[in-house]
Amino acid sequence: MGTTEFVIAGLLPEIADDLNVSVSQAGLLITAFAAGMIVGAPAMAIATLHLPRRSTLILALAVFALGHLVAALSSSFALVLAARVVTALATGTFWCVGALVATTAAGPAATSRALGMLLGGLTVATVAGVPLGAWLGQLSGWRGPFWVLAVLSVGAAAVIGRYIPADERREAPSVRAEFAALRDVRVWLTLSAMTLLMGGVLATYTYISPLLTERAGVPAAAVPMVLTGYGLGALLGTTVGGRLGDRRPLATLITSAATTTLVLLLLTLLSPNPVAAVILVTLMGMAGFAPTPVLGALALRFSSSAPTLVSGLSGSAPNVGIAIGSWTAGIALTSPLEQAGPPLVGTVAAALTLLPLTALALMRATRSDTPPPQPGTAADQAIRCGTQDIG
Repeated sequence: MGTTEFVIAGLLPEIADDLNVSVSQAGLLITAFAAGMIVGAPAMAIATLHLPRRSTLILALAVFALGHLVAALSSSFALVLAARVVTALATGTFWCVGALVATTAAGPAATSRALGMLLGGLTVATVAGVPLGAWLGQLSGWRGPFWVLAVLSVGAAAVIGRYIPADERREAPSVRAEFAALRDVRVWLTLSAMTLLMGGVLATYTYISPLLTERAGVPAAAVPMVLTGYGLGALLGTTVGGRLGDRRPLATLITSAATTTLVLLLLTLLSPNPVAAVILVTLMGMAGFAPTPVLGALALRFSSSAPTLVSGLSGSAPNVGIAIGSWTAGIALTSPLEQAGPPLVGTVAAALTLLPLTALALMRATRSDTPPPQPGTAADQAIRCGTQDIG
Protein backbone atom coordinates (compact mmCIF):
# COMPACT_ATOMS: atom_id res chain seq x y z
CA MET A 1 0.00 0.00 0.00
CA GLY A 2 2.92 2.32 0.58
CA THR A 3 4.34 1.35 -2.80
CA THR A 4 1.16 1.88 -4.77
CA GLU A 5 0.72 5.57 -4.01
CA PHE A 6 4.04 6.78 -5.37
CA VAL A 7 5.35 4.08 -7.70
CA ILE A 8 3.62 6.00 -10.49
CA ALA A 9 6.07 8.87 -9.95
CA GLY A 10 8.77 6.73 -11.57
CA LEU A 11 6.50 5.58 -14.41
CA LEU A 12 4.81 8.80 -15.56
CA PRO A 13 6.34 8.92 -19.06
CA GLU A 14 5.43 5.26 -19.75
CA ILE A 15 1.86 5.69 -18.48
CA ALA A 16 1.39 8.90 -20.44
CA ASP A 17 2.55 7.28 -23.68
CA ASP A 18 0.42 4.15 -23.24
CA LEU A 19 -2.79 5.96 -22.28
CA ASN A 20 -2.29 8.82 -24.78
CA VAL A 21 -2.22 11.62 -22.23
CA SER A 22 0.38 14.22 -21.27
CA VAL A 23 2.82 13.67 -18.41
CA SER A 24 1.05 16.32 -16.36
CA GLN A 25 -2.29 14.54 -16.91
CA ALA A 26 -0.74 11.23 -15.90
CA GLY A 27 0.33 12.94 -12.67
CA LEU A 28 -3.36 13.18 -11.80
CA LEU A 29 -3.18 9.47 -10.94
CA ILE A 30 -1.21 10.48 -7.84
CA THR A 31 -3.57 13.38 -7.20
CA ALA A 32 -6.58 11.05 -7.45
CA PHE A 33 -5.09 8.61 -4.98
CA ALA A 34 -4.42 11.44 -2.56
CA ALA A 35 -8.01 12.63 -2.98
CA GLY A 36 -9.29 9.15 -2.13
CA MET A 37 -7.13 9.10 0.99
CA ILE A 38 -8.43 12.54 1.98
CA VAL A 39 -11.98 11.21 2.06
CA GLY A 40 -11.15 7.68 3.12
CA ALA A 41 -9.04 8.20 6.24
CA PRO A 42 -11.44 10.30 8.36
CA ALA A 43 -14.60 8.81 6.88
CA MET A 44 -13.49 5.25 7.51
CA ALA A 45 -12.21 6.12 10.97
CA ILE A 46 -15.82 6.88 11.86
CA ALA A 47 -17.62 4.44 9.55
CA THR A 48 -15.75 1.34 10.73
CA LEU A 49 -16.17 1.96 14.46
CA HIS A 50 -18.90 -0.69 14.70
CA LEU A 51 -17.59 -3.17 12.09
CA PRO A 52 -15.60 -6.35 12.83
CA ARG A 53 -11.97 -5.44 12.32
CA ARG A 54 -10.89 -8.68 10.66
CA SER A 55 -13.72 -8.48 8.13
CA THR A 56 -12.94 -4.85 7.46
CA LEU A 57 -9.28 -5.62 6.76
CA ILE A 58 -10.12 -8.46 4.37
CA LEU A 59 -12.71 -6.36 2.54
CA ALA A 60 -10.26 -3.48 2.21
CA LEU A 61 -7.61 -5.75 0.70
CA ALA A 62 -10.15 -7.29 -1.68
CA VAL A 63 -11.15 -3.84 -2.94
CA PHE A 64 -7.47 -2.89 -3.13
CA ALA A 65 -6.74 -5.91 -5.33
CA LEU A 66 -9.78 -5.27 -7.53
CA GLY A 67 -8.75 -1.66 -8.09
CA HIS A 68 -5.33 -2.75 -9.31
CA LEU A 69 -6.78 -5.40 -11.60
CA VAL A 70 -9.12 -2.86 -13.19
CA ALA A 71 -6.24 -0.45 -13.73
CA ALA A 72 -3.98 -3.15 -15.17
CA LEU A 73 -6.63 -4.30 -17.66
CA SER A 74 -7.89 -0.89 -18.73
CA SER A 75 -6.80 1.20 -21.68
CA SER A 76 -8.95 4.15 -20.56
CA PHE A 77 -7.26 6.87 -18.56
CA ALA A 78 -10.59 7.83 -16.93
CA LEU A 79 -11.14 4.26 -15.73
CA VAL A 80 -7.61 3.99 -14.37
CA LEU A 81 -8.18 7.29 -12.57
CA ALA A 82 -11.40 5.99 -11.00
CA ALA A 83 -9.67 2.77 -9.97
CA ARG A 84 -7.01 4.81 -8.18
CA VAL A 85 -9.66 6.62 -6.13
CA VAL A 86 -11.30 3.34 -5.09
CA THR A 87 -7.91 1.86 -4.23
CA ALA A 88 -7.14 4.86 -2.05
CA LEU A 89 -10.39 4.47 -0.13
CA ALA A 90 -9.44 0.87 0.59
CA THR A 91 -5.95 1.95 1.66
CA GLY A 92 -7.28 4.52 4.12
CA THR A 93 -9.61 1.93 5.61
CA PHE A 94 -6.87 -0.68 5.98
CA TRP A 95 -4.36 1.59 7.67
CA CYS A 96 -6.78 2.94 10.26
CA VAL A 97 -8.12 -0.48 11.24
CA GLY A 98 -4.83 -2.33 10.78
CA ALA A 99 -3.01 -0.04 13.19
CA LEU A 100 -5.62 -0.69 15.87
CA VAL A 101 -5.42 -4.46 15.32
CA ALA A 102 -1.61 -4.46 15.51
CA THR A 103 -1.38 -2.43 18.72
CA THR A 104 -4.21 -4.35 20.37
CA ALA A 105 -2.65 -7.70 19.50
CA ALA A 106 0.73 -6.68 20.91
CA GLY A 107 -0.72 -5.40 24.18
CA PRO A 108 0.12 -2.32 26.25
CA ALA A 109 3.71 -3.43 26.91
CA ALA A 110 4.64 -3.66 23.23
CA THR A 111 2.51 -1.13 21.37
CA SER A 112 5.50 0.94 20.24
CA ARG A 113 7.27 -2.15 18.88
CA ALA A 114 4.12 -3.24 17.03
CA LEU A 115 3.65 0.20 15.52
CA GLY A 116 7.30 0.27 14.49
CA MET A 117 6.85 -3.02 12.65
CA LEU A 118 3.69 -1.78 10.96
CA LEU A 119 5.28 1.49 9.85
CA GLY A 120 8.30 -0.51 8.75
CA GLY A 121 6.20 -1.53 5.77
CA LEU A 122 6.05 2.10 4.69
CA THR A 123 9.78 2.41 5.11
CA VAL A 124 10.36 -0.63 2.94
CA ALA A 125 7.97 0.84 0.38
CA THR A 126 9.92 4.09 0.24
CA VAL A 127 13.36 2.52 0.17
CA ALA A 128 12.69 -0.58 -1.94
CA GLY A 129 9.08 -0.91 -3.10
CA VAL A 130 8.85 2.25 -5.17
CA PRO A 131 12.27 1.85 -6.88
CA LEU A 132 11.60 -1.85 -7.56
CA GLY A 133 8.16 -1.01 -8.90
CA ALA A 134 9.66 1.61 -11.21
CA TRP A 135 12.30 -0.89 -12.36
CA LEU A 136 9.69 -3.58 -12.99
CA GLY A 137 7.55 -1.07 -14.86
CA GLN A 138 10.42 -0.24 -17.17
CA LEU A 139 10.98 -3.94 -17.88
CA SER A 140 7.40 -5.16 -18.26
CA GLY A 141 5.44 -1.98 -18.86
CA TRP A 142 3.70 0.11 -16.24
CA ARG A 143 0.95 -2.50 -15.79
CA GLY A 144 3.41 -5.05 -14.36
CA PRO A 145 3.63 -3.49 -10.88
CA PHE A 146 -0.19 -3.30 -10.74
CA TRP A 147 -0.47 -7.05 -11.34
CA VAL A 148 2.12 -7.80 -8.67
CA LEU A 149 0.41 -5.54 -6.11
CA ALA A 150 -2.96 -7.18 -6.80
CA VAL A 151 -1.55 -10.67 -6.25
CA LEU A 152 0.29 -9.66 -3.08
CA SER A 153 -2.82 -8.05 -1.60
CA VAL A 154 -4.86 -11.23 -2.20
CA GLY A 155 -2.17 -13.19 -0.38
CA ALA A 156 -2.23 -10.68 2.48
CA ALA A 157 -6.01 -11.04 2.77
CA ALA A 158 -5.66 -14.81 3.09
CA VAL A 159 -3.03 -14.47 5.83
CA ILE A 160 -5.12 -11.93 7.74
CA GLY A 161 -8.18 -14.15 7.48
CA ARG A 162 -6.18 -17.02 8.93
CA TYR A 163 -4.27 -15.33 11.73
CA ILE A 164 -6.15 -12.21 12.84
CA PRO A 165 -8.55 -13.21 15.65
CA ALA A 166 -12.20 -12.26 15.52
CA ASP A 167 -13.14 -9.18 17.53
CA GLU A 168 -16.81 -8.78 16.90
CA ARG A 169 -17.77 -6.65 19.90
CA ARG A 170 -16.10 -3.51 21.18
CA GLU A 171 -17.21 -0.20 22.60
CA ALA A 172 -17.14 2.65 20.09
CA PRO A 173 -16.20 6.18 21.12
CA SER A 174 -18.66 9.06 20.97
CA VAL A 175 -18.89 10.68 17.55
CA ARG A 176 -19.96 13.95 19.19
CA ALA A 177 -16.82 13.96 21.34
CA GLU A 178 -14.69 13.30 18.28
CA PHE A 179 -16.04 16.39 16.52
CA ALA A 180 -15.69 18.44 19.70
CA ALA A 181 -11.93 17.83 19.61
CA LEU A 182 -11.78 19.87 16.40
CA ARG A 183 -12.49 23.08 18.33
CA ASP A 184 -8.86 23.33 19.43
CA VAL A 185 -7.06 25.78 17.12
CA ARG A 186 -3.78 23.95 17.74
CA VAL A 187 -5.21 20.92 15.95
CA TRP A 188 -5.86 22.97 12.82
CA LEU A 189 -2.45 24.63 12.92
CA THR A 190 -0.81 21.18 13.12
CA LEU A 191 -2.95 19.83 10.29
CA SER A 192 -2.11 22.92 8.20
CA ALA A 193 1.60 22.31 8.71
CA MET A 194 1.16 18.69 7.61
CA THR A 195 -0.71 19.80 4.51
CA LEU A 196 1.77 22.44 3.43
CA LEU A 197 4.95 20.49 4.11
CA MET A 198 3.89 17.25 2.44
CA GLY A 199 2.30 19.23 -0.37
CA GLY A 200 5.64 20.93 -1.03
CA VAL A 201 7.76 17.80 -0.93
CA LEU A 202 5.37 15.58 -2.88
CA ALA A 203 4.59 18.26 -5.47
CA THR A 204 8.25 17.96 -6.39
CA TYR A 205 8.40 14.18 -6.02
CA THR A 206 5.38 13.61 -8.27
CA TYR A 207 7.31 14.94 -11.27
CA ILE A 208 10.76 13.87 -10.18
CA SER A 209 11.17 11.53 -13.15
CA PRO A 210 10.90 14.21 -15.89
CA LEU A 211 13.02 16.58 -13.78
CA LEU A 212 15.80 14.00 -13.52
CA THR A 213 15.69 12.73 -17.10
CA GLU A 214 14.84 15.87 -19.08
CA ARG A 215 16.35 18.66 -16.97
CA ALA A 216 19.24 16.98 -15.16
CA GLY A 217 20.10 14.51 -17.92
CA VAL A 218 20.00 11.46 -15.65
CA PRO A 219 19.43 8.22 -17.65
CA ALA A 220 15.95 6.76 -17.22
CA ALA A 221 17.46 3.48 -16.04
CA ALA A 222 19.09 5.31 -13.12
CA VAL A 223 15.87 6.90 -11.84
CA PRO A 224 15.03 3.94 -9.52
CA MET A 225 18.45 4.34 -7.87
CA VAL A 226 17.76 8.02 -7.25
CA LEU A 227 14.39 7.10 -5.76
CA THR A 228 16.20 4.70 -3.45
CA GLY A 229 18.38 7.57 -2.26
CA TYR A 230 15.26 9.61 -1.61
CA GLY A 231 13.77 6.73 0.38
CA LEU A 232 16.90 6.30 2.47
CA GLY A 233 16.90 10.03 3.14
CA ALA A 234 13.26 9.84 4.25
CA LEU A 235 14.07 6.92 6.57
CA LEU A 236 16.95 8.79 8.16
CA GLY A 237 14.94 11.99 8.45
CA THR A 238 12.01 10.26 10.13
CA THR A 239 14.32 8.53 12.62
CA VAL A 240 16.33 11.62 13.54
CA GLY A 241 13.28 13.91 13.55
CA GLY A 242 11.41 11.61 15.92
CA ARG A 243 14.28 11.52 18.39
CA LEU A 244 14.92 15.26 18.36
CA GLY A 245 11.22 16.02 18.44
CA ASP A 246 10.76 14.25 21.77
CA ARG A 247 12.85 16.95 23.45
CA ARG A 248 12.21 20.10 21.39
CA PRO A 249 9.28 19.52 19.03
CA LEU A 250 8.68 23.04 17.73
CA ALA A 251 12.37 23.81 17.28
CA THR A 252 12.73 20.56 15.33
CA LEU A 253 9.72 21.38 13.16
CA ILE A 254 10.76 24.94 12.34
CA THR A 255 14.35 23.93 11.56
CA SER A 256 13.19 21.07 9.33
CA ALA A 257 10.69 23.24 7.44
CA ALA A 258 13.30 25.94 6.84
CA THR A 259 15.83 23.34 5.66
CA THR A 260 13.26 21.76 3.33
CA THR A 261 12.52 25.18 1.83
CA LEU A 262 16.21 25.78 1.17
CA VAL A 263 16.73 22.32 -0.36
CA LEU A 264 13.78 22.73 -2.72
CA LEU A 265 14.95 26.19 -3.76
CA LEU A 266 18.40 24.83 -4.53
CA LEU A 267 16.83 21.96 -6.48
CA THR A 268 14.92 24.49 -8.58
CA LEU A 269 18.11 26.39 -9.37
CA LEU A 270 20.72 23.62 -9.56
CA SER A 271 18.81 20.68 -11.04
CA PRO A 272 20.44 21.04 -14.50
CA ASN A 273 23.52 19.60 -12.80
CA PRO A 274 22.93 15.83 -12.45
CA VAL A 275 25.18 15.40 -9.41
CA ALA A 276 23.55 18.28 -7.58
CA ALA A 277 20.09 17.03 -8.53
CA VAL A 278 20.72 13.54 -7.13
CA ILE A 279 22.17 14.90 -3.86
CA LEU A 280 19.33 17.38 -3.40
CA VAL A 281 16.65 14.76 -4.03
CA THR A 282 18.14 12.69 -1.21
CA LEU A 283 18.30 15.74 1.06
CA MET A 284 14.69 16.52 0.15
CA GLY A 285 13.61 13.16 1.53
CA MET A 286 15.68 13.65 4.67
CA ALA A 287 14.57 17.21 5.51
CA GLY A 288 11.00 16.81 4.29
CA PHE A 289 10.21 13.73 6.37
CA ALA A 290 12.01 14.73 9.58
CA PRO A 291 8.93 16.63 10.87
CA THR A 292 6.41 13.85 10.20
CA PRO A 293 6.63 11.91 13.50
CA VAL A 294 6.70 15.18 15.45
CA LEU A 295 3.56 16.49 13.76
CA GLY A 296 1.81 13.18 14.42
CA ALA A 297 2.72 13.34 18.08
CA LEU A 298 1.44 16.91 18.38
CA ALA A 299 -1.87 15.97 16.78
CA LEU A 300 -2.20 13.24 19.41
CA ARG A 301 -1.40 15.63 22.24
CA PHE A 302 -3.81 18.34 21.13
CA SER A 303 -6.72 15.90 20.76
CA SER A 304 -5.98 13.55 23.63
CA SER A 305 -9.58 13.25 24.88
CA ALA A 306 -11.07 12.13 21.54
CA PRO A 307 -8.37 11.44 18.95
CA THR A 308 -10.03 9.07 16.47
CA LEU A 309 -11.38 11.69 14.05
CA VAL A 310 -8.31 13.90 14.40
CA SER A 311 -6.10 10.89 13.72
CA GLY A 312 -8.08 10.25 10.56
CA LEU A 313 -7.65 13.88 9.58
CA SER A 314 -3.93 13.50 10.25
CA GLY A 315 -3.96 10.94 7.47
CA SER A 316 -5.98 13.22 5.22
CA ALA A 317 -3.99 16.41 5.78
CA PRO A 318 -0.81 15.30 3.97
CA ASN A 319 -2.92 13.99 1.12
CA VAL A 320 -4.69 17.34 0.80
CA GLY A 321 -1.24 18.79 0.30
CA ILE A 322 -0.31 16.03 -2.14
CA ALA A 323 -3.48 16.52 -4.18
CA ILE A 324 -3.22 20.31 -4.38
CA GLY A 325 0.54 20.29 -4.70
CA SER A 326 0.71 17.70 -7.48
CA TRP A 327 -2.12 19.42 -9.36
CA THR A 328 -0.39 22.81 -9.08
CA ALA A 329 2.95 21.27 -9.98
CA GLY A 330 1.37 19.74 -13.09
CA ILE A 331 0.24 23.19 -14.20
CA ALA A 332 3.71 24.57 -13.49
CA LEU A 333 5.25 21.75 -15.54
CA THR A 334 3.29 22.84 -18.61
CA SER A 335 4.22 26.51 -18.07
CA PRO A 336 7.39 28.18 -19.39
CA LEU A 337 9.10 27.02 -16.19
CA GLU A 338 8.87 23.44 -17.48
CA GLN A 339 10.65 20.92 -15.21
CA ALA A 340 11.73 23.69 -12.80
CA GLY A 341 8.06 24.44 -12.06
CA PRO A 342 7.27 21.57 -9.62
CA PRO A 343 10.23 22.22 -7.26
CA LEU A 344 9.39 25.93 -7.29
CA VAL A 345 5.83 25.09 -6.24
CA GLY A 346 7.30 22.90 -3.53
CA THR A 347 9.55 25.72 -2.34
CA VAL A 348 6.61 28.07 -1.86
CA ALA A 349 4.55 25.45 0.00
CA ALA A 350 7.42 24.51 2.30
CA ALA A 351 8.06 28.18 3.09
CA LEU A 352 4.38 28.67 3.99
CA THR A 353 4.72 25.81 6.49
CA LEU A 354 6.63 28.19 8.71
CA LEU A 355 3.46 30.25 9.30
CA PRO A 356 1.42 27.70 11.34
CA LEU A 357 4.59 26.45 13.04
CA THR A 358 5.50 29.98 14.12
CA ALA A 359 1.96 30.47 15.41
CA LEU A 360 2.29 27.31 17.51
CA ALA A 361 5.61 28.55 18.86
CA LEU A 362 4.14 31.94 19.79
CA MET A 363 1.27 30.17 21.55
CA ARG A 364 3.79 28.03 23.45
CA ALA A 365 1.55 25.21 22.24
CA THR A 366 3.65 22.34 23.53
CA ARG A 367 3.57 23.65 27.11
CA SER A 368 0.40 21.94 28.26
CA ASP A 369 -0.86 20.68 31.58
CA THR A 370 -2.51 17.76 29.77
CA PRO A 371 -0.18 14.76 29.54
CA PRO A 372 -0.15 12.73 26.33
CA PRO A 373 -1.95 9.37 26.38
CA GLN A 374 0.10 6.44 27.64
CA PRO A 375 0.94 3.56 25.29
CA GLY A 376 -1.81 1.03 25.06
CA THR A 377 -4.68 3.41 25.85
CA ALA A 378 -7.58 3.86 23.45
CA ALA A 379 -6.26 7.30 22.50
CA ASP A 380 -2.80 5.94 21.79
CA GLN A 381 -4.24 3.20 19.60
CA ALA A 382 -6.62 5.50 17.74
CA ILE A 383 -3.92 7.89 16.58
CA ARG A 384 -2.12 5.13 14.71
CA CYS A 385 -4.46 5.29 11.74
CA GLY A 386 -3.72 8.96 11.26
CA THR A 387 0.05 9.07 11.45
CA GLN A 388 0.92 6.27 9.06
CA ASP A 389 0.67 8.29 5.88
CA ILE A 390 3.17 10.86 7.00
CA GLY A 391 5.48 8.75 9.16
